[in-house]
Amino acid sequence: MQPLPGFRDFLPDDCAARNYIFARWRDVARRYGFVEWDGPLLEPTDLYRKKSGAEIVDQLFNFIDKGEREVALRPELTPTLARVIATREREFKKPLKWFSIGPFFRYEKQQRGRLREHFQLNCDIVGEAALAADIELIALCIDTLRAFGFTEKDFVVRISDREFWTEFLRSKNVLPDRWDELLQIIDKSEREPRAKTIEKLGNLADPVFAILGEGGKSEKLEQIADGLRTRGLADYVDVDVRIVRGLAYYTGVVFEVFDRAGKLRAIAGGGRYDNLIEQLSGGAISMPALGFAMGDVVLGELISESVNARETMQKAIAAEHKIDIYIVIAKEERRADALGQIQKLRDRGYRVDYPPAPAKVAKQFQTAEDAGARIALLYGNEWPQVKVKNLATREESLIAHQALLDSVAKFFNVSASA
Repeated sequence: MQPLPGFRDFLPDDCAARNYIFARWRDVARRYGFVEWDGPLLEPTDLYRKKSGAEIVDQLFNFIDKGEREVALRPELTPTLARVIATREREFKKPLKWFSIGPFFRYEKQQRGRLREHFQLNCDIVGEAALAADIELIALCIDTLRAFGFTEKDFVVRISDREFWTEFLRSKNVLPDRWDELLQIIDKSEREPRAKTIEKLGNLADPVFAILGEGGKSEKLEQIADGLRTRGLADYVDVDVRIVRGLAYYTGVVFEVFDRAGKLRAIAGGGRYDNLIEQLSGGAISMPALGFAMGDVVLGELISESVNARETMQKAIAAEHKIDIYIVIAKEERRADALGQIQKLRDRGYRVDYPPAPAKVAKQFQTAEDAGARIALLYGNEWPQVKVKNLATREESLIAHQALLDSVAKFFNVSASA
């Protein structure tokens, strides 16, 4: 009995690792003034067809529901965001700075860094056309990875501009209905044999490879690099016009994040999609927008590759599993007294555990140690006093049960400030 291909069980350590990632995603997004939202896991399949074309259906978990509607588990969040904005944009002041964390599904072959279900951070800015928004979004992406302990030696953000290429194609008198096809060829040029790319590009091959060889010149991209340099983030960024992003809805600046060692798939990616809301609203609403997504699978691989990031996460997971107080019940006649104070301790926010059935005192203390408890409270012959044992120093003291809550509070306050 195994999970379906491309899906995962999250055992306690796995769940703690996932929560560790989510917590840092949320913390950084909120520091940038983003607010959290979410959409449904299930959407009409036509929402994705309208955005990406009929071929997207092959990558979806889609089916006919009991209401005879064709629906799909969401493969991404941008179409849902565009749908929401198109129908409810008057309810919100602009620009919107929203983020979301949730599961996404793609029916495709699972491989390293890609599963059929994954969790993803999505950050979007809607209603702002200024280049400052692009700089802000890229800075947020960089800081999100820095929150895990990564530096400019670990990852790079490669930024490009689809308008750079559309202007090039226009100058070569290429009809607009071929632009998406050619942009995807350029986007894949790094991952395919040069001869194959030349064959696909035809008479455009020489000028395209000349641009790629020179690195491409873009005033817009230089402004973005300067803006990030002002923030002290220039070492994290490379201007690289080879990055095009295969999705057709991108309209301007685009970027992807890669590990410096080049071992992994893209860690994150995004860009401007100024026309998507208008497209999905049938022309009713036109609003600039940009965003990026970062998945937990590749990020988890990057954390595993870094000794420092891995150790930091492991310490956080260990701390997540620890409790504050373990209750040792040495005399069963004191169990009712202990349970009454357990509830009061939990009401004050302490993590408290106890033996649900009678057990030897030595075994109870061992359980307290294994659980990482900082103190043990022993209910036995000393009642109406309670023996308090500091499990780190082995110091013991007797406290009247009426004064126990204040004594525990004092202990944790002193420990926190030490």
